[in-house]
Amino acid sequence: MPEAGFEGLVELACHDLRTPLATVAGFSKTILRDGRLDDVRFIELIDEAAGQMAVLVDQLGLAARIAGGDYEPHLVEADTLELAVASGVPATGTGATVETDVENVTRSLAALAGAAVRFAEDARAPMWTVAGRELALAPVAAGAVSAVDGSAAKDVGALVARSAIAALGGAVELDGEALRVRL
Repeated sequence: MPEAGFEGLVELACHDLRTPLATVAGFSKTILRDGRLDDVRFIELIDEAAGQMAVLVDQLGLAARIAGGDYEPHLVEADTLELAVASGVPATGTGATVETDVENVTRSLAALAGAAVRFAEDARAPMWTVAGRELALAPVAAGAVSAVDGSAAKDVGALVARSAIAALGGAVELDGEALRVRL
């Protein structure tokens, strides 16, 4: 588990679950009070919030399995460039074939990039550069460093990503303005 520790991760996840739970509860009460289900916007907001909660619960479950030594990854061959592209962030370079848990690695790369974007104080969008088994996400703005390097419990996805990649034998480290991920 990263520097923030499992307890910090659970505390952050509980905090992050409050917002979507409040959305679900608030709009559900509004629908019940008004007695109508014809406002599609309310239903869409409830659905979105429920999806956010499901993602957080899945991340927490993965972190618990890793911390408890119960993580059994589904290993298959994948190309590292394809994994970077699947994260939803622009990627360039030359990949290599690795045997890994594709679903969790893709989510991890997306979570790390998402944290780099959310906590950046400038508009420079990060991009993956792939060189074989090493992926570099750059630039990582100063405001995003503690979220992606695990030194502070700021982002559940990034904390779980670091643990998942480490559990698969990889590594995540900050190198200047680049976050380096070795698979």
